[in-house]
Amino acid sequence: MNFAMPNFLPAAPEIFVLVMACLILVIDLFLKEQNRAVTYMLTQLTLIGAALLTLGLHSAQPVLTFNDSFISDRMGDVLKLFIYLVSAVVFLYSREYLRSRELYKGEYFVLGLFAVLGMMVMVSAHSLLSIYLGLELMSLSLYAMVAMQRDSAVASEAAMKYFVLGALSSGLLLYGMSMLYGATGSLNIAAIDAAVRHGGAAPDQQIVLVFGLVFVLIGMTFKLGAAPFHMWIPDVYHGAPTAVTLFIAGAPKIAAFAMLMRLLVDGLGDLHLHWQGMVAILAVLSMGIGNIIAIAQSNLKRMLAYSTISHVGFLLLGILSGTKIGYSASMFYIIVYALMTIGGFGMIILLSRAGFEADRLDDFKGLNSRSPWFAFMMLILMFSMAGVPPTVGFYAKLSVLQAVVEAGWIWLAVLAVLFSVIGAFYYLRIVKLMYFDKAEDLTPLTPGFDMQVLMSANGLAVLALGIFPSALLTLCAQALSP
Repeated sequence: MNFAMPNFLPAAPEIFVLVMACLILVIDLFLKEQNRAVTYMLTQLTLIGAALLTLGLHSAQPVLTFNDSFISDRMGDVLKLFIYLVSAVVFLYSREYLRSRELYKGEYFVLGLFAVLGMMVMVSAHSLLSIYLGLELMSLSLYAMVAMQRDSAVASEAAMKYFVLGALSSGLLLYGMSMLYGATGSLNIAAIDAAVRHGGAAPDQQIVLVFGLVFVLIGMTFKLGAAPFHMWIPDVYHGAPTAVTLFIAGAPKIAAFAMLMRLLVDGLGDLHLHWQGMVAILAVLSMGIGNIIAIAQSNLKRMLAYSTISHVGFLLLGILSGTKIGYSASMFYIIVYALMTIGGFGMIILLSRAGFEADRLDDFKGLNSRSPWFAFMMLILMFSMAGVPPTVGFYAKLSVLQAVVEAGWIWLAVLAVLFSVIGAFYYLRIVKLMYFDKAEDLTPLTPGFDMQVLMSANGLAVLALGIFPSALLTLCAQALSP
């Protein structure tokens, strides 16, 4: 067989991140505890370098390489840039938290970079094999990050649950992929799409394809955290150190969205009528379970975990519409969600200090009297998550609902609005605690200057994107245009 030399240039950002992660791992071995900032700075420089490479190599037309198993296209480039941005913000938010709990080690940053590399591979995957490789690289890094706090029984339990359930979902996903390969004879996404479109009429092949689709969908929705495959999210979010929860809650969701797009839309788009109904059920369950159970939570990390499940339900609404408008609305939604959620967990870290986690709802009582500015930032973030105008969360929900209505699923849009109204209760409860309750903890807030600046920028960005949403909406629409 004749194999052409692969073009390495489209994968230059991935190669750069891999080389730097390995280099930082070695450099960190020789650093003293007081010089750990070097590891942090190198990690941030790696993300900046990857962003510059992604922008510099951007092409208007999709570029395929490595036997068509890797694609560089507009959607991939936009999602990667937001993965770098979210990860860089997370690393900055986490620094003080890790230092005060003696977790400020190179492992956190190196594992974070390997997880980012896994996300990048998932975003650019164009075959079942590269999707799975990216997913496992990301997942294994996250399992290790959750277990970093070795003297914490809660963190160890969360890591074990995450690992066992993650292994189960990976097995289901792999089983589904093997069925797709068996039915189509290819691992390549484009070849699978062509086989489904032209050769999907044979009844036996159709049955295998649909069964494969079901298993693949279960595996993917577990990674996203959609109900009823959501059981790991509350325990992992609660049990992991807040710095790790912050990382898991943000960028991996963007990568999981990319995996949905590559597999469901690019590879199995012609089976839309088969997976549309399944995705609708998953969306309704996610919005219902997420919003209703969140009301009963007294721990903010668990509340935000159930909130994540409800947001995943909204994300799935755009996907099930089966239209370009719906896909771009979902892309807009997941980017906005990542910005909002890192802000929410960032506020928990801002209020935390050594020996105090600030992860209970009561810890936010009277925050306005302690710090009016950061109470206002939290108010913006909670309003945005609830979908209150003029924050960007309102436009994210509105764009998804418009796509669902245009696709003819009016009852689903009505249901989504009802669940949003229910969800508004637990977000607005935090605003009530901050502004109308007496503070129980009067310890002054002492975040670092960089944390204060970035937290303020995070909150104001959510407000600014709500007032001027068109730029990001246009970017998402252009990223998905052929």
